[in-house]
Amino acid sequence: MSGRLYGVGVGPGDPELVTVKAARIIGAADVIAYPTARAKQPIARGAAAPYVRPEQIELPLQYPITTETTDHLGGYEGAIRAYYDDGARQVAAHLDADRDVVVLCEGDPFLYGSYMYLHERLADRYATEVVPGIPAFAAASAAAGTPLVQRDEVLSIIPGTLPPADLRARLDSADAAVVMKLGRTFARVTAALDETGLADGAVYVERASHPGERVAPLRDVDGKVPYMSLVLAPTGARSAPRAAGGAGEVTVVGLGPAGPQWLTPEARGALAGAEHVVGYQTYVDRVPVRAGQHRHASDNRVEADRARHALELAASGARVAVVSSGDPGIFAMATAVLEQLEAGNGQYAGVDVRVVPGLSAMQAAAARVGAPLGHDFAVISLSDIRKPWEVVARRLDAAASADLALALYNPASKTRREQLIAAHEVLLRHRAPETPVVVARDVGGDGEHVEVTTLGDLPLERVDMRTVLVVGSSQTRVLDGGRVYTPRTYPADRG
Repeated sequence: MSGRLYGVGVGPGDPELVTVKAARIIGAADVIAYPTARAKQPIARGAAAPYVRPEQIELPLQYPITTETTDHLGGYEGAIRAYYDDGARQVAAHLDADRDVVVLCEGDPFLYGSYMYLHERLADRYATEVVPGIPAFAAASAAAGTPLVQRDEVLSIIPGTLPPADLRARLDSADAAVVMKLGRTFARVTAALDETGLADGAVYVERASHPGERVAPLRDVDGKVPYMSLVLAPTGARSAPRAAGGAGEVTVVGLGPAGPQWLTPEARGALAGAEHVVGYQTYVDRVPVRAGQHRHASDNRVEADRARHALELAASGARVAVVSSGDPGIFAMATAVLEQLEAGNGQYAGVDVRVVPGLSAMQAAAARVGAPLGHDFAVISLSDIRKPWEVVARRLDAAASADLALALYNPASKTRREQLIAAHEVLLRHRAPETPVVVARDVGGDGEHVEVTTLGDLPLERVDMRTVLVVGSSQTRVLDGGRVYTPRTYPADRG
């Protein structure tokens, strides 16, 4: 026979926030174990105090260190592993003596909880039960009177101990965020919140639910803060108003070829921080709706009007996101915005324009089959709306004669088919009919269809504006199973 192990979450520190179940199990156990640091009152033990009986055995598990400085041969990680190994041995000795052991844990045992390290060492050998607890960020949100997320928004719980670049990326992609584990990380957490536009709307909470609880705007907090503190960056934190009279910004954002899985963290952050979203209706519909954010959708044929509208909004002090499918700098809205910025002749002075890249359609199409663009390649739009067909044909002929792999955008529409036929003829003058061609339609969307064919058998009738064609060079190969790649080396006698 052996005792039963309980991992019990006691919440953020207030004994009244200990659940009824946790209180019952604490009071019934033979042994109460809890982590403690030198010269510090253990928070978990304080939260459980009303429920502990004098006759129970107490097992304080004292941390060997409180900072990441140690003379242990294995460094900080080695010292912590040794601490949990020793703690597991002490707990196991009581379990083997047929005593039920409760291990107290601040917050929730499985949410950055210290108990989980004992659990992974003991749960496979002893009967175990885990009792959830109220996490610190829930108590902090309540103390601050700050709702975190609503409807379809996603809450990100982020440790402040992440490297700065990772921290910024996580914050950029968050609808709302909680940053825990502050203490010595506070300065870099604040810097990351600044860089992602969240600092002005963020709330600092220290020792939530304790008698010394402190709630303040992040901007009001200076100097050292305790480890038991966190920052709330709720939905809308990026929408703090700009000072009156200041010029705004236009961020041209690449949404990728389709769906949220193609969106970069930087793009998510730019969309979350925008007061206005401007774009073609289909692309605006792909941007999550946010409270207080204004959406300006229009037809696909009015790029210049959209660009001017975005710049005018920014000139009045607004933060504006102009959205494009794929990458905004490839046959898309980044150029349109910069064209109108130049045409404004100083009208938009002070407006900051930046471009956030996105995954391009040609990259997505190529990745679906392998690496057909693995060597030198050219990208050409077959549309003759903004340039004469003679220019398109001349460029296509030059790229084909140079034996470059090709990514062809805007190959055909319902009313514009002859250009694709002419392009096909140009290519056949320079490439063998057996040349591999990838026909990729609506990559990432509900209507995705990708096939590998040859230049001679190219199904022209199935190609439309939602299709990207990837035409191989003379060196492009198709493997068994349909994988396509262009080797990284090129034979000297073909140069």
